[in-house]
Amino acid sequence: MNPTSGKPPTRSRPGPAVALGLVILCIEGYDLFILGAVGPSLLSHPDWDVTKSTLGLLGSLTALGMPLGSVAAGWAGDLYGRRLPMVVSLAWLSLSMLLSAVAGDLALFGATRFLTGMGIGALIPLVTAYVSEAADPARHSLQVGTATTGLAIGGIVTGVVGRALLPEWDFRTLFLFGAVPLVLIPVVWRLVPAVVRDHPTQAEAEVTTAEPDEQANRLRQLLAPQYRRSTLLFWAATFAGLVIVYGASTWLPTLMVDNGYDLGSSLEFSIAFNAGAVVGTLGAALVADRGLLKAATVVSFLLAAVAMIVLSTPQPRPLLLLVSAVAGFGALGTQALVNIYVAHAHPARLRGTALGFSLGVGRVGAIVGPSYLAAVTVLISSPKAGFYAFVIPAILGAVLIGLLRPGRRASAPAPAGGPSEAETPLAR
Repeated sequence: MNPTSGKPPTRSRPGPAVALGLVILCIEGYDLFILGAVGPSLLSHPDWDVTKSTLGLLGSLTALGMPLGSVAAGWAGDLYGRRLPMVVSLAWLSLSMLLSAVAGDLALFGATRFLTGMGIGALIPLVTAYVSEAADPARHSLQVGTATTGLAIGGIVTGVVGRALLPEWDFRTLFLFGAVPLVLIPVVWRLVPAVVRDHPTQAEAEVTTAEPDEQANRLRQLLAPQYRRSTLLFWAATFAGLVIVYGASTWLPTLMVDNGYDLGSSLEFSIAFNAGAVVGTLGAALVADRGLLKAATVVSFLLAAVAMIVLSTPQPRPLLLLVSAVAGFGALGTQALVNIYVAHAHPARLRGTALGFSLGVGRVGAIVGPSYLAAVTVLISSPKAGFYAFVIPAILGAVLIGLLRPGRRASAPAPAGGPSEAETPLAR
């Protein structure tokens, strides 16, 4: 939504927005990585007869709900503001995790993972858009990147909890922690603005005045000549990135077990994976704020490919932990950078929709990722095959981001008393 003439834009302060986004995505990261942490326990469940293919299917069911949540929440966030869709998504996610904790059979458990996926898919575009709008323009990538590291921090928490409680505890107990988002609902209602207001440029003002029908159809705007090239490239790059993210979140601990490590050791690798994502994302965001967002994203994709190759080879334990951290940056850190890129390339009136459709269409990669890894590990007996399967989407993602054309940030606020900058997407 755009402000009416004479009304100042509603804007959150960066500090509270980043902190709230970090906490929400930390909880979401826990919900995302919990399936990977309990994967070995599921495979040994005495009654459910879970196989590697079943584990891949459960990961794909989680991912299958994400496009619905991403597209619906991104559109609703631009139309109604971030607050209400965010509150609904938090409640949905909490209830879905509680249902997972009490699921009595595999079919019901799979259904609850689908519902959980819808909640996860909804929150990422909403939180990214909210923090992006509150961020200081000079530190945009760093502040949005800091919030998005919550996904990796949640993964670390999952690994720590999994190592402390498994296999002695029933794995479903770990899903009870997913009810925590309920306590954040009053905080979201207080801090998140009810409406989205932008700093419109001259070009945007003309669109708003002269073309109200076009203003209402945000998807049509994303596919218009001005944005079409970048939109399609962002969708494809998100697909490649989410193949890596969700393949790794579901399969990393199990792949480490297959390579001869016990459950505790595999969870250590998972913790290192997520810690690397946190540190790497913050470092890459600092580089990106110097005008090198595209280069940082390309390099992070390539690091994912290199790290997965090294992880497949016998190496000293400290080196493997270090490379696992690099792989975490190459997976979660890369997708965080792609999301930052999308948010940075669109004005507020399109930001939620752009993120929602980028993640929604790209979620096909999240759906394909776990089953793709499952198929590779089943068809190819070598324990190294799962690691090599990550290399193809990593290289593809680097190529796709490399095809983006550089440009100015969309809808940058004009300096006081100065002329407005024409709306120009980062990559057309």
